Order: sequence, then C-alpha cells, then structure tokens
Amino acid sequence: MFNEKNLVIVYNLIMEYKNNPLSPHLQIYKWQISSLLSIAHRIVGVINITAITIICIWCLLLLRGTESYQPINFFLNTFLGKFVAMSLCWTFSFHILNDLRHLMWDLGYGFDLKVS
Repeated sequence: MFNEKNLVIVYNLIMEYKNNPLSPHLQIYKWQISSLLSIAHRIVGVINITAITIICIWCLLLLRGTESYQPINFFLNTFLGKFVAMSLCWTFSFHILNDLRHLMWDLGYGFDLKVS
C-alpha cells in the first residue's frame, strides 16, 4: 500500500503547501544576551546535577568511615579541590540568580532591553 515512492510524493505535496520560514544559521543569527544566558543556564544545570550526584556519593562514603573519607579530604585540600569547590559555588549561585530572573519575567518585569 505505502511504498517509498508514495511516501516521497506525499511528503513533497505536504511540504509544497507549507511556507514555513527557515531558521537562520549561526553565521547570520545575531546573538542576544538572553540566548547566551539561556545556553549558560542549561550548561550550568548539567554541571550542578553532576555535582549534586557526586556530593551524594561523598556523603555515602562518609557513612563508611574515615578511611574512605581520606582521599576526598586530600583532594579538597589541594589547589584543584579548592578551585572546584569555588567553581561549584559560582555555578549554583548563577543558576539560582538566573532562576530568580525567570521568576521576574513570569511576573512581567524585566523585559526592557535596558533592564534585561
């Protein structure tokens, strides 16, 4: 009943009557601060959920005793460990402040270009 040739004909007929605008590609699209903040919000959200998972595993290791806590304690006392901890503080703060901005948008505030 339906073969590949019929499906192609039906698809072409449907697409022929649709005049949907095509999205611009990245070389033409003008970046806006709201789109950059949206992308950063999503990236930071992935980082935060990964960090929360690692923190939960860390808490479970704390229940096992001090011998399982020692490698984590050693890592957190290194420069890299402190940098990761400070970076996570920044990511959680950014995510919370961005959520507050979205809450203000939901209330109808902050749509002006100057304000946003």
